[in-house]
Amino acid sequence: MERDPHVLDVILRDGSTLRLRPPEQDDASELLELFKGLSLESLHLRFHGVPALTPELAERILEPDWLDRGALIGTLTEAERSRVVAVATYDRLRDPTKAEVSFAVADELQGRGIGTRLLEQLAAIASTNGIERFVAVVLPENGAMLRVFSDAGFEVVRALDPETYELELAIAATDTYRARVDERDHAGVVASLRPFFEPSSVAVLGASPRPGTIGGELFRNIVAGGFTGDAYPVNRSGEPVAGIEGYSSIEDVPGPIDLAVVCLPAAVVLEASEAALAKGVRALCVISAGFAEAGPEGADLQERLLTLIRAHGARLLGPNCLGISSRAVSLNATFAPDAFPPGSIGFSSQSGALGLALLEEATSRELGFSSFVSVGNKADVSSNDLLEYWEEDAGTSVVLLYLESFGNPRRFGRIARRVARTKPILAMKSGVTSAGSRAASSHTAALAGSEAAVSALFRQAGVTRCSTLQELVDLASLLSTKPATRGRRVAILTNAGGLGILCADACDAAGLEIPELSQATQDALASVLPSEASIVNPVDMLGSASAEGYERALPLLLADPAVDAAIVIFVPAARVEIEDVAAAIARAGSGSQKPILPVLMAAKRAPGSFAYPESAARALGSAAERAEWLRRPLGAALEIESVDSHAGAAIVSTALDRSDDVWLEPGEVRGLLAAYGIRMVDEITALDPDLAASAATDLGFPVVVKTAEAGAHKTETGGVALDLADESAVREAATKIGGPVLVQPMISGGVELLAGVVQDPVFGPLVAFGPGGVFAELIGGAQFCLAPVSDVDAQTLVHGGKTGPLIAGFRGRPGADAAALIDLLGRLSRLGEERPEVAELDLNPVLGLEEGYVVVDARVRAHRAPPPTRSKTW
Repeated sequence: MERDPHVLDVILRDGSTLRLRPPEQDDASELLELFKGLSLESLHLRFHGVPALTPELAERILEPDWLDRGALIGTLTEAERSRVVAVATYDRLRDPTKAEVSFAVADELQGRGIGTRLLEQLAAIASTNGIERFVAVVLPENGAMLRVFSDAGFEVVRALDPETYELELAIAATDTYRARVDERDHAGVVASLRPFFEPSSVAVLGASPRPGTIGGELFRNIVAGGFTGDAYPVNRSGEPVAGIEGYSSIEDVPGPIDLAVVCLPAAVVLEASEAALAKGVRALCVISAGFAEAGPEGADLQERLLTLIRAHGARLLGPNCLGISSRAVSLNATFAPDAFPPGSIGFSSQSGALGLALLEEATSRELGFSSFVSVGNKADVSSNDLLEYWEEDAGTSVVLLYLESFGNPRRFGRIARRVARTKPILAMKSGVTSAGSRAASSHTAALAGSEAAVSALFRQAGVTRCSTLQELVDLASLLSTKPATRGRRVAILTNAGGLGILCADACDAAGLEIPELSQATQDALASVLPSEASIVNPVDMLGSASAEGYERALPLLLADPAVDAAIVIFVPAARVEIEDVAAAIARAGSGSQKPILPVLMAAKRAPGSFAYPESAARALGSAAERAEWLRRPLGAALEIESVDSHAGAAIVSTALDRSDDVWLEPGEVRGLLAAYGIRMVDEITALDPDLAASAATDLGFPVVVKTAEAGAHKTETGGVALDLADESAVREAATKIGGPVLVQPMISGGVELLAGVVQDPVFGPLVAFGPGGVFAELIGGAQFCLAPVSDVDAQTLVHGGKTGPLIAGFRGRPGADAAALIDLLGRLSRLGEERPEVAELDLNPVLGLEEGYVVVDARVRAHRAPPPTRSKTW
């Protein structure tokens, strides 16, 4: 059954959630009850008087058509009864770009941000139906409603008269508005997750007294971990577990419960969860399997579970997860076999088994955790939510993520970009295969893919991607225990020359530099090392090196101003203990603000050391890349002028009237690009060879003749003839190509580039830029950014990669106008965001000129965008 896209879940400032949906006929009585429950003052403020509370008052709101009337109601389930607690409506005015908006919220729920959330969602729906402004007539004494409008983040214009305020809100989603929404989401999410991380009381449903059961072992882990609050085992017989009094139902547990952990068969999870919600629980962790991972029936059961939890305004972790551990209250609500060592790493894993494997590896390296969260199926709580929480958590300094999928990758990017400024985010992403690929018919789409999208997302957001568990743990160890690196210049100190060379090669592969040491440093090294030692970088102390030798030599390397970090390699030698060398390295580096990476190649290594030189080099290279990202400006939105969004929308809509998946005709392509201010070469469509010759005369020779077939690969199909000098050549080419043709002036010179947009089914619009022409796919080098593209993103695309040297002027050839190309990328970004129906937009080639640019060939495929599949709005 297809989900109604107007059913939406929002999060409120106190951490509770609220489900919004269109009002139906069955809601008439509940709507009327809402109005009857309002105080006389609230009725007066809402209706500018006290109306007759008759059924007709509610009837006008029911079953909105969204074109002229829109309406959303908010519902909550309390005491096993669902009731309408809020309503918002809009009615289109005579000016079709405007609509009047109004709200009502139950008196006892006012002040929780419900009105603002209703306004956000109603505006988003209205804007997709051509409404640009909301109009509201507000009494001067209605301070609460005035605050809703002023706090929302929309541009507000206020007109005054003696008795009312008339407000106009431009409901376009500007950067300011998005920032306000993100602030509200952040506050609500952090509040909603506190019961998971800082509960005062926990109940485990399915905590069996029998050893070996999941619920029983999980409860024993809570007790053994020293949980600072109250823990209650709930099982069918009410037997005690681990010496703690048991209860046969959650209703019998005395006092309130913050967190309920459900370890029951899937078939009874809904019933147990409903009992917990009725008890007042607002945080549920469902360990049980048998949901979306088990097939369609399980997916339906999971949706019913989420609907139940949303109806009560609560949050859900899981299902099909390992549980949660939080150092703040010494909580280990997992069935992991060992306790989690305390520390400052927050770790989220979408795979329970992989999470346990990483925890074991990290524990062996003596890394500690502030919290561990197994998100399982991510029906509700996701890595996005956890990033919001860990941003505020003073006990978390590094974030580790294992991801198999993204629920809302664009929101992930916005949150991660903010969090990564203060706390490193390290991620492993699996599942990047061709399974998620689209039918790619353009160069842009053929070059794009889920892997490109993930890489672009992480690069823009400052997330450091690791490909193996070892890399993840190595980098976590470096970033959580060592000073931040200031650059890429590395000194290598070793007692094995071959390993020093191997390490130098690994550093080069990781983008690091092996600088020449100053003469003063070499002289100092010569004074403390044997004469046979090598005092150039890498520094080889020889196999006879002692712990004391490391302690004398390392400070000399660190003092060299050409060195940003040191990798110190030790291979066990006779009469030298590895523990002594580790201690010597620690003493030598004490107080240094440069990171030191010990590589102790023995079966048992000291904490903070690396197994191999390559491991240390990769970790240091990633740390240096993060340091450079931190030094980059934050970036701002590109200022794009002269855009006619309505004209662009009309062109795409007309094309989709022909088919749900269609290549735009040449005139439509030109019109769409013109609407977004993108310059295309002049051209004339000719229906036959004689008209083509006449068009060529009008344009001036030499000319290009191309097929006018929508979406055709012109070069690959022989549908293009270049540099035609006279009418005879034009007629011959047009005859050979056949059908209508396009005639364009031949433009020589310039840098051949590719630019475009492709809609990823998960990540949304990707903007592409790279070398163009017939070698676009052969040479490669196209880079991608997720829209919206900031000024910094655009500069990186234009000046980086393989295009940077071309645009700068390769081997003495004229360069291209970088500012104009940055503007082009901004326009493509806006087009991709505003027109999600544009599935593929391929500009190839774009000729980058010394002044400006010109698009020589363009192809656009439109596809009717499917309705959103998620009700979660944050």
